[in-house]
Amino acid sequence: MCGCSGVRARTMRRPFDLIAFDGDDTLWHNERSFRHGRDRFRAILADAGFALPEDTIESVVNEIEVQNLPFFGYGVSSFTLSLIEAAVGLTNGQIAARHIDAIVAVAKTMITSEVELFPAVKPALASLSRRYPLVLITKGDLLHQRSKLTRSGLERYFRYVEVVSDKTPEVYAAILERLGIRAGRFLMVGNSLKSDILPVVKIGARAVHIPAVISWSHEHADPTPAARRRFYERRSMRQLERFIERIGGESPS
Repeated sequence: MCGCSGVRARTMRRPFDLIAFDGDDTLWHNERSFRHGRDRFRAILADAGFALPEDTIESVVNEIEVQNLPFFGYGVSSFTLSLIEAAVGLTNGQIAARHIDAIVAVAKTMITSEVELFPAVKPALASLSRRYPLVLITKGDLLHQRSKLTRSGLERYFRYVEVVSDKTPEVYAAILERLGIRAGRFLMVGNSLKSDILPVVKIGARAVHIPAVISWSHEHADPTPAARRRFYERRSMRQLERFIERIGGESPS
């Protein structure tokens, strides 16, 4: 009887064997940079003599970005190629080389821009990393994501880093299998329902959704009632540690 109590106490103290965090728009600002990139793109088109309606440009860029995901994946490089393709299409091939060069310059600015953390991120990770192994699971360009992690000052808190081309149930399951973690003992924290939350709960794990102030429309999703019972929602990283301890003691539906 005493032994069982001890096992239960240990489980309550450490309800998860691995906690994962998304990077972009969960730990640091990201979509804001892409919005600025789109603003600069419209200005470049106007400078080239093609002052088109904003809605027209946004629609074309969004459509091309989604179409290009299977070819180029996520990240600044894919975004830049999509902008160049959009520029060629929107100008009927009349875009000049100097304006293409200006689009490339926008990408370089995005890649080298300062990494700005959201409030309370560093203390939350510092505290959680003392009790749990943490893993960063993020989409995008490998070099850029690694650079952002290093420049963010957060690298020391993560035992593992996974930069993936997409976030699907199969990708998460493969990561857990490689690390020897059961899905029921895994928790994911992220801002995207489509990428960070729903694929995780589909494999039987749990998640905490922290919505971003701004997010790419491609990341929107509408969870089913059954899926909603498998994840939790909080507005910020503040007090995340205590919340994690509390949900660890609950039995998921």
